[in-house]
Amino acid sequence: MRGVSFFGIVILGLALSGCGGDTSFSDIKAKMAEVKSRPKGRIEPPPEFKVYKAFSYGAAALRSPFERPIDVQLAALPQKRTNVKPDFNRPKEVLEQFGIDSLSMVGTLTRPGANLFALVKDPDSGLHRVKEGNYLGRNFGKITSVTPSKIDVIEIVSDGQDGWVERPRTLVLRED
Repeated sequence: MRGVSFFGIVILGLALSGCGGDTSFSDIKAKMAEVKSRPKGRIEPPPEFKVYKAFSYGAAALRSPFERPIDVQLAALPQKRTNVKPDFNRPKEVLEQFGIDSLSMVGTLTRPGANLFALVKDPDSGLHRVKEGNYLGRNFGKITSVTPSKIDVIEIVSDGQDGWVERPRTLVLRED
């Protein structure tokens, strides 16, 4: 133990002796004097920038170019009423909590003597088996047919005038 501490003191002494010596820093001072004696350069001023005039979009209150123009004469005519309306008393199915655009058909299943089932993937990556007569989507979408390549759905949506209309939709088999 005594030899280890003596050896440690010797190492410490050698390490500290390397820190001593010439403290004049003459070489560094000479280099600094040389750099300061050089002629000073001139930095060019930054370029002049043109003043930017902000653009103000004035057509925000107008009709979107992606919507069909409304014919005022047709809109004033009374619309033919249909007896279509959703069944609010029916219990909701699992896939009715998702928008139909967020659902995707990923396959089909067949069993002997049974109808064709479709496999539908929801946004949470859940897989659901559906058949004709099941409901999906937020707009009371009822599955009318299932084929190996698509699911046909009839949605019941509001017509904007206290009525309801049927709207056909299709989920196509996703191949990725």
